[in-house]
Amino acid sequence: QVELEESGGRLVQDGGSLRLSCSASGRTFSRYAMGWFRQAPGKERENVAIISGNGDITHYSESVKGRFTISRDNAQNMVYLQMNSLKPEDTALYYCARATASWAFLQSSFEYWGQGTQVTVSS
Repeated sequence: QVELEESGGRLVQDGGSLRLSCSASGRTFSRYAMGWFRQAPGKERENVAIISGNGDITHYSESVKGRFTISRDNAQNMVYLQMNSLKPEDTALYYCARATASWAFLQSSFEYWGQGTQVTVSS
């Protein structure tokens, strides 16, 4: 069983920055892609950013491209999401998840999920 725990979410002003962190249990962390996803009230959960197991491939949703950066530290079993130029529409519960392979894109390919951390961007 893999446990994921997100942290770093809080209230921030429009244009501000935040860094989310996700710690993962387990000894094979580097074998699996990791992703950040988010869900706003009344909306479906959506992809935000994904990083491959060894960190050489990343993918971002169009809505965050150029503003958010995903990274990972395989020695520490950590994955991060640096969020800059935040907008009110970025307000959501942000989830960290681990995929079933070294690269994945579909949410259905992510089998372990954290409880989420709330990001609220005020205008």
